[in-house]
Amino acid sequence: MSSTTTVRLATRGSELARRQATTVKSTLDSRRREVTLTEVDTRGDQIRDELIHRLGKTGAFVRALDEKVLDGDLDAAVHSLKDMPTEMPADLVVAAVPERAPSGDVLVTPDGGDIDDLPEGAVVGTSSLRRKAQLLAARPDLDIVALRGNVDTRLEKLLAPSLQREHQARLEAVGKLDEIVGDAAAVVDSGDNAADDDNANDADNDDADYDRSPEEWFNDLTDLERDAMGRKVDTEMDAIVLAEAGLRRSDLLESVPTHRLPREQFVPAPGQGAIAVTAVDDDVIDQLREVVDHPRSRIETTAERTVLAELGGGCIAPIGVSAIVQGEYVHTRAQVLGPDGEETVEATRDLPITDHAAAAADFAADLRERGAAELIEAAETAATADTTGTREDNG
Repeated sequence: MSSTTTVRLATRGSELARRQATTVKSTLDSRRREVTLTEVDTRGDQIRDELIHRLGKTGAFVRALDEKVLDGDLDAAVHSLKDMPTEMPADLVVAAVPERAPSGDVLVTPDGGDIDDLPEGAVVGTSSLRRKAQLLAARPDLDIVALRGNVDTRLEKLLAPSLQREHQARLEAVGKLDEIVGDAAAVVDSGDNAADDDNANDADNDDADYDRSPEEWFNDLTDLERDAMGRKVDTEMDAIVLAEAGLRRSDLLESVPTHRLPREQFVPAPGQGAIAVTAVDDDVIDQLREVVDHPRSRIETTAERTVLAELGGGCIAPIGVSAIVQGEYVHTRAQVLGPDGEETVEATRDLPITDHAAAAADFAADLRERGAAELIEAAETAATADTTGTREDNG
């Protein structure tokens, strides 16, 4: 690929996907490459009311982009690595893994509390089987509800009810103040100064509760909160769980109260927080690897995805794998859960960095022998029954 070659990148059309693709574009731009972004619609984008695990193992958010690369229509595709199936077409390679963002999960609540602060039977939204199982393992009393949509959509669904209630309360308070002020004026006309003082004090007390008018309060809201005000929500939630990386890349981490979930208990999904750039052409691959690839992030995600590939289960089993390079080793934690979180097989292992892929495969084999294989098989059976038995409920 010469310095004058245009690099044509494929991306999904969501705000987060475009932001991720733009980071890759900016890196290539800095090396004086002419880069274009082309949005490609995927099956995962088209089926908006379907849960992630019901979309199958074929990469619902990935395949359409990679087909453009395999057909030669585009040069490379930018993906969220955790969305990618572990089995890829023979000619397609992960040419680059840029430096990874934080890979953990965060709990988002309207008031910023942590998981122990949630009330008994609290409703928590997530689209992930892994997160659902981990939440129930920590708090069996929680009511986990399905949640899909872009990052901002999910946040709006969480924030909408409390914002709408506050707005209504402010409107009602204004009405009450108008009534009190009217009564006070009538008393003044009658010459009852004592009653006037009492009513005036009541008005002052109500005014102290809301130091801004409803209009002033609304004008001070963020764009996210204003959008939430107009959203209709069928199920009110006390909290939702999101990837920290998605919030950061969407510039929304500071817009909502969050609490980091402990990684030892809530092991992230393999590849979470990482971006992958796939390509076919050797020259494109070489340039992407030289300019965009981040060696430590590639090692960590390779270890995670190797464990996932050897375990099987893809996105239909509750599996968490987290790898962190520490000196000469890759400290790796894996967690396989039953759907309700009651059963868990988990372990940690330090993999030699010089042979981390082979060591990760051995680690996964040991987990399977310790009972992970049975949990994954049960999850696959449940997912198959769920897909065939509840399809009409989603139509």
